[in-house]
Amino acid sequence: MRPDNRQNDELRPVSFTRDFTTMADGVVLATFGNTKVLCTASIDEDVPRWMRGSGEGWVTAEYSMLPGSTPERVRRETKGAKGRTQEIQRLIGRSLRAVCDMTKLGERQVIVDCDVLQADGGTRTASICGGYLALHDALTRRMQAGALDEHPLTRACAAISVGIIEGEPRLDLPYVEDANAETDMNVVMTSGGDFVEVQGTAEGAAFSRDELDQLLALAEKGIGEIFTLQQALIDQTPAPRG
Repeated sequence: MRPDNRQNDELRPVSFTRDFTTMADGVVLATFGNTKVLCTASIDEDVPRWMRGSGEGWVTAEYSMLPGSTPERVRRETKGAKGRTQEIQRLIGRSLRAVCDMTKLGERQVIVDCDVLQADGGTRTASICGGYLALHDALTRRMQAGALDEHPLTRACAAISVGIIEGEPRLDLPYVEDANAETDMNVVMTSGGDFVEVQGTAEGAAFSRDELDQLLALAEKGIGEIFTLQQALIDQTPAPRG
C-alpha cells in the first residue's frame, strides 16, 4: 500500500490554476499533491545577442526552490544557478523548446520561471507541466494583441516521475517514495507521443528491460491524463492583459 493510499498507476490530485498572480504574461500554479510550483512566462521583445538577425526566437527557463518550500529552510542561490538547479532548469528549457516553433516565435525570448512554493517530490516534472501552460498563455496573449500571426506552440508537453519501490512500478512519486526508490525515473513527452527526455537511474539494484518498459508505459498513461487536464485549461481562453 502506498503512503497516500493511491493505486500504483494513479496520479496524485493534479490541478492547474491560471493567473495565480497577474503581472507576468502567463502565470500558472501547478499542483501535484503537496507539491506546488508557480510558473510564470515573461516575453522579451529581443533575443540573446548571438541570435540577433536569425529570424528565430528562444525559450529558456529558470528554477528555484523558495526558502520555506521544505521542512528545512532552503538557502537562496545568490551567485547563479549551479548543480541540481542548473540541471533542472536546462531540462525545463529543453522540454519547452521541443514543442515551440522558433521561427513563428520570431526574434523574441521567453523566460519561464518555475518557483517551488512547496516541495513533496516531482518538482521538475510539475515545473514542465505548469511551465508549458504559462508559456501557452503568454503566447496566446501576444496573439490577442496582434503581435503574433500564428501560435508558436505546435504540441503539448508534459512530464511525470515513475519509479520502482519495494519491487513495484509506481507513478508520480511523492518525496517519501522518491527518497526510497530502487529505480527513479523522470519522463518528458509531447502530445504527439514522442519522448523529449528519459532520466532513469538505478538507486539500488539494476533494473531490467521489462521493468523499463513497465515504467515507460506507466509514465505514458500518467502523461496522457495530464494532457487532458492541460487541454481543459487551454480550451478556456485567457483574458487579455490590459
